Amino acid sequence: MKESARYVKIVEWSDEDRCFVGSCPGLLYGGCHGEDEVAVFEQLCTAVDEAIDLYRRDGKPLPPPTSGRDYASKMLSVA
Repeated sequence: MKESARYVKIVEWSDEDRCFVGSCPGLLYGGCHGEDEVAVFEQLCTAVDEAIDLYRRDGKPLPPPTSGRDYASKMLSVA
């Protein structure tokens, strides 16, 4: 398993930006965007891998993993 699998990746439509926006809360600020949902997810996965590489290269500890916290169920209870 890749280290990046430990981080939740979110791709959602933004009415404000009129495109899909990808983010990885807890690991990177900002993200990526585009008109194709799958392409944005692929870009996001690459960005997460690169962020992890930068943390390691700089000798910094990685932020706590965000996967395994059942975010999907938590979001359903808010809706």
